[in-house]
Amino acid sequence: MIVLFVVLLISNYPLDYYIMKPGSAYDVSKFVKVQDGDTNDEGTLNLMTVSMAQATPLTYAFAYFNEFQDIINIEDVRQEEEDEEEYNVRQLKLMSDSQFNALLIAFQKANLPYTVTYNGITVLNVIAGGAADGKVKPGDEIVEIDGEIIHKAEDLTAKLNLKKENEEVHLVLSRDNQLFDETILLKEIPGSEEHKIGIGITYAQSKSIKTEPNVNVDADDIGGPSAGLMFTLEILNQLLEEDISKGYLIAGTGEMNEDGTIGRIGGIEKKVVAAHEDGMEIFFAPDDEITDAMLKVNPTLQSNYDVAVTTAKKIGTKMKIVPVKTIDDALDYLKNLPEKN
Repeated sequence: MIVLFVVLLISNYPLDYYIMKPGSAYDVSKFVKVQDGDTNDEGTLNLMTVSMAQATPLTYAFAYFNEFQDIINIEDVRQEEEDEEEYNVRQLKLMSDSQFNALLIAFQKANLPYTVTYNGITVLNVIAGGAADGKVKPGDEIVEIDGEIIHKAEDLTAKLNLKKENEEVHLVLSRDNQLFDETILLKEIPGSEEHKIGIGITYAQSKSIKTEPNVNVDADDIGGPSAGLMFTLEILNQLLEEDISKGYLIAGTGEMNEDGTIGRIGGIEKKVVAAHEDGMEIFFAPDDEITDAMLKVNPTLQSNYDVAVTTAKKIGTKMKIVPVKTIDDALDYLKNLPEKN
């Protein structure tokens, strides 16, 4: 019985750490459906994931001796003042913004019509002890302030900058698709410099895009922005008649920005390992710029591309690592790629 108890303990007892390790490759066409889109392709475009789970003594010990697994303090996973609910809201918001940018860039490249609508702002974090604490929740959308509709984040900032401590603001919030009113007495934001007065929240722009043809992206379970590049390529692949994958198994990662640039992501080495293990032939890696200021903070910092190349050499993969700074870099590479025999 004692032995069984010890085995159960080391296998299941939760520690205050997370283990991050290689995940899997997922065919993006499983998540993206373009109305009447072209899906008759030989190759696939794949997003990459990392696996994140709370550590147990057993998984901690295994990760300690594994080069491609990281042990992370729980406090380092979340931002300051962020609980589990707020962390999940932020990750889903990052993914929804990534999908928005993917649609925007894909339709721009395909020269097809789209309409952007600004829907107010989404609350990401409610600061403990702040004016909104107990009244506003992460995921709420602020649609009005003092009777004026909020279209962009700047609208809210401009209104709040005119307010003083102990003044009231009247908000209209949307929660679970229902509108309700909330009156908040402004006060100093806990932990703020220069005694800043406000609601006590962090927030991001809420916006949507309507396209012709319609595109359905069903990837709410995938948090974070790192699949943006591959979403963009898959949407374009279905919008166009040709198979831009040229018959290859293509993986990649990178945040899709609104200007077409591809942003740096975390865990690139784990995604290279996962892509290799899942038989990918080509891997797009963000070729982000490392500035002098960044090197002062972290002298060993490398670009995603450099880390990907180093990892590929370590594991002896034949997978081609391709650097991309913009969506055009990826499209140019695919345009010049010969058809797979």
